[in-house]
Amino acid sequence: MTIKVLFLCTGNSARSQMAEGYLRHVAGDQFDALSAGIEPKGLNPFAVEAMREIGIDISRQSKDVVSLLGQHIPYVVTVCDNARERCPIFPRTYKFLHWSFDDPAAAQGSHEEKLAVFRRVHDEIAHRIDKELVSLHEAQRSGT
Repeated sequence: MTIKVLFLCTGNSARSQMAEGYLRHVAGDQFDALSAGIEPKGLNPFAVEAMREIGIDISRQSKDVVSLLGQHIPYVVTVCDNARERCPIFPRTYKFLHWSFDDPAAAQGSHEEKLAVFRRVHDEIAHRIDKELVSLHEAQRSGT
């Protein structure tokens, strides 16, 4: 049985989408990864490019929060401060986590400079997922 994890951001254009794609890639057999936005916007092409560089395609991920409201979602992870402050109620949520990451969409500069920020934020997200979700779940499964 997989565990639902919702990554929630303001626009659901980058951070939450990258988190969903990464978790699905590394532990899709253990987790049902979802992402949503408080005020959903279009998927950021830099997020798609940064993830594609590491072999993860997020270009077809959903951007809809309305269909998730009212669902049983054991883990809700806000990835920006605004989403934490405005997070809707999800019934029967086991754990709310808050991970505040810089907004890579706010990056300035050349294409390569912006992409570098998306890469850095992705690496930070991957580290938190590996440390706090995947390892937690593995410890629970093994009884430690």
